[in-house]
Amino acid sequence: MPDFVLHPIDLGIIFAYVVFVVWLGFRLGAKHHTADDYFLAGRSMVWPFIGLSLFASNISSTTLIGLAGDAYHTGISVFNYEWFAVIILIFFVIFFLPFVLEAKIFTMPEFLERRYDARARNYFSVLTLFLNIVVDTAASLYAGGLMLRLIFPDIPMWETIAILAVVAGAYTIAGGLAAVIYTDAIQAVLLIIGSLVVSVVAFDKIGGWENLVASVDPERLSLIRPLDDPGVPWLGLFTGLPLLGFYFWCTNQFMIQRVLSAKNLWHGRLGSLFAGLLKLPVLFIMVLPGSMAILLYPELAKPDLVYPTLMFDLLPVGMLGLVMAGFIAALMSQIDSTLNSASTLVTMDFITKFKPNLTSHQLMVAGRWVTFIFMILAALWAPLIENFGSLFKYLQKVLSYTVPPVVAMFLVGIFWKRANSHGAFLSLVVGVILGAVFFVLNEVTGTISVHFLYIAPILFVICVLLLVAGSLMSDPPDEAKVAPLTWTKAYYDAEAAELSSLPWYQNYRILSVILGGITLVLVAMFW
Repeated sequence: MPDFVLHPIDLGIIFAYVVFVVWLGFRLGAKHHTADDYFLAGRSMVWPFIGLSLFASNISSTTLIGLAGDAYHTGISVFNYEWFAVIILIFFVIFFLPFVLEAKIFTMPEFLERRYDARARNYFSVLTLFLNIVVDTAASLYAGGLMLRLIFPDIPMWETIAILAVVAGAYTIAGGLAAVIYTDAIQAVLLIIGSLVVSVVAFDKIGGWENLVASVDPERLSLIRPLDDPGVPWLGLFTGLPLLGFYFWCTNQFMIQRVLSAKNLWHGRLGSLFAGLLKLPVLFIMVLPGSMAILLYPELAKPDLVYPTLMFDLLPVGMLGLVMAGFIAALMSQIDSTLNSASTLVTMDFITKFKPNLTSHQLMVAGRWVTFIFMILAALWAPLIENFGSLFKYLQKVLSYTVPPVVAMFLVGIFWKRANSHGAFLSLVVGVILGAVFFVLNEVTGTISVHFLYIAPILFVICVLLLVAGSLMSDPPDEAKVAPLTWTKAYYDAEAAELSSLPWYQNYRILSVILGGITLVLVAMFW
């Protein structure tokens, strides 16, 4: 085991990085004057920054530690969450994104209100706030805090996390979504470079690919796992994972806000596909290093120590500081994304209802105050994290029990014009009740034992049936209201003529096919 000690040069690099991102946030903040500027970066963002920001916000400190730790402990099947995201993003840019961007919305719950009614919007707003703050942020702060405690053992974990929450909050308050996206882009580059260096050094130290394959159990290097696999069974991979992935990548304000900031539909589509492309190297630079650690450190006490051990053992002075800056960047990226999305949800979904006469500038100011409040809450939340222990295994599974009604509303609403608010409300109420019952029986009392990746599709099918039945038993929705928010073959055909005049590298359909093909080849290589 290495000594988890940073050289003054490494500390200097980390400090310089933190100062830079705070300066950048305040610099960008001086240019903001309206709600569009603050919450959606003036709807002027271009595809490289959208893609890098999506990637950085997704690859949090939790993911970085968890991917290598799972590969070390159980195998590389954890990468299924990463490559399947590519398939979901391709579906997103083809069928879903055009209607979201053309609606000119600020939040995804706002889309549900336009498609159904205010009940759907209010539920999804509250659910998103809960999941983003209690689940996503809590898990990220906890994982990040574990590593920071290794480096700074004399400083209580909650203090280091609280400091990071305040730093990330400072540039988010000042700069809004533009600051979040630009700093995320820098953080994504740092993360990729740092992870690449760790991977190359580890690969060299174990003696190359042939030695890895010869020394590690083949089952640990396989993506498609049997039905009784505790991690990602193949049936759950193709039934539950798409639903959870659709929620995360296509409807979660935490992620989708970056795409809503796109300059136009083309930039939104290219940015999403670019994010998908960035997910594929994760297997080699973040997952397989955990497999290599089986050979390098066979006696590690906990899987969570894999990535920190690789960093501190293999990287020289200076490079360690750069990689640590990337790790801290990943943690701050999670915090800034949560703060920004929570601020947007509260301001645009609730404050605008109670104060409909606020100007765009006043909404921006309100958003800054809401961000400040959430920053304080994140800092106060930090001391409680160490006490949660086993609760985190429950929190990570919460999505399977809570999001199926929302996914049903979005998917049925996009593809079926007959779906109405009565069917949506019936599906929502029953789906929430059933989700709570399943959670108690499956996770708390142990009365039943069903893998969480099977819970999501069961609830989803029930919610779809209820939505369809409730809609058919009541009057159809207003045709003029739902037509701009639903996909039709006519839209697809009309777009085809426009795309035929573009070169292949600007045609998102051709790029989607290429990206999908690369993904399938990669999966086949590690089947």
